[in-house]
Amino acid sequence: MKEYNLLEELVKASPGMEIWWDSSPVIFANWCRKVLAKAQEGDKETLKKQFDRMYNEKDPKSSLFRGVTTNPSLSLQAIKDDEPYWKEVTRGIIKSNKGIDKESLFWLLYKEVVRRGSAMFLPLYEATNFREGFLSGQVDPRAAFDKDAMIKQAMDLVTINPNVMIKIPGTKEGYEVIEILTSRGISTNNTLTFVLSQLMDCAKSVQRGLEMARKNKVDLSRWRSVITHMEARYGDLGGLRDFAKEKGIELSEGDTRLAELAIFKKAYRLIKERNYPSKLLSCSLRVGPKVDGVLKLWHLEEKAGANIVVTCPPSFIDEVINFPNPENISFEKGRIDREIPKDVLDKLLRVPYFERAYAEDGYSRAEYNSHPSLVKTAQQFSKATEDMVEFADKCLAESSLHA
Repeated sequence: MKEYNLLEELVKASPGMEIWWDSSPVIFANWCRKVLAKAQEGDKETLKKQFDRMYNEKDPKSSLFRGVTTNPSLSLQAIKDDEPYWKEVTRGIIKSNKGIDKESLFWLLYKEVVRRGSAMFLPLYEATNFREGFLSGQVDPRAAFDKDAMIKQAMDLVTINPNVMIKIPGTKEGYEVIEILTSRGISTNNTLTFVLSQLMDCAKSVQRGLEMARKNKVDLSRWRSVITHMEARYGDLGGLRDFAKEKGIELSEGDTRLAELAIFKKAYRLIKERNYPSKLLSCSLRVGPKVDGVLKLWHLEEKAGANIVVTCPPSFIDEVINFPNPENISFEKGRIDREIPKDVLDKLLRVPYFERAYAEDGYSRAEYNSHPSLVKTAQQFSKATEDMVEFADKCLAESSLHA
């Protein structure tokens, strides 16, 4: 095992790049223990040093992780990671809130997960003069199409800790909310975003919100905006290959990864050229594809040199730090600015599903809510939220039995 993992090497080749932890930070220590437990004996000391560099409590500014993305789904994973502990936490909430119902209990429990996670990154937030160390707290995915509900939840979440950034979905209603929150100086992360129209809509909404904030002399010293591109959720979950087959076009795994990267690279170029204040965030990453029998990491390799955020779930980080033959991976400075191969792009542009995704005006705001990737992702996130509500309900039932 190499002393420095591939994520660390990527950052060295990419000034301004931030690696974020895509889960609740409260599970980090337990995740480290699990990874160490299955590691080869000769790798354990190297891994321990890497873990210390990922999240350094004593010297926050030296940490690899510069922020956190989370949501109710990831918070549920945190609860399942140590269910007895979180049951005890939930019992405490019930005891302090007599007569509470399951939905209210879910929300208070979710806020507690956000509070504890954001507290872990407050030292980095303060050490970087409020520029890094943010934790994204998402509004309830079930409210993705309810503007008023999202604003109310956002205003609740933002009071938890000063480094809580509000994660808002890329729905028609979501962009209205992002503009409003920005005008109030509230940091946002735009999620459920898959196509160029959404990414650029967010950049423009943020810019309009900033203009209003400056007009009203709102303090923006602690404000940030990131725009998430959910890459494999566009290519895989959204069904790119199925749409291509309808046109008689066969797309390989590599073609699919390049389609996702083409959208991201174009958005990155446009945001930089137009000097928009938002920073792109790359998520839903995959290992692969295989090229001539050699496993690659295109979702990372093709972003070398980019001034962006890359958020990584624990499972992906595990794959990266244990990547077979890491010497086959190279991070070339400026790779982000290199277009995908023309022959691949020409083939992709014959697929209407991709052609629209790659065009800045490919979708109207009214059409975002029915995009296959958004519909399926919203359903998954809502289901996970319902599961967290059911956990709260189970705790309520157990509490009543012991009352």
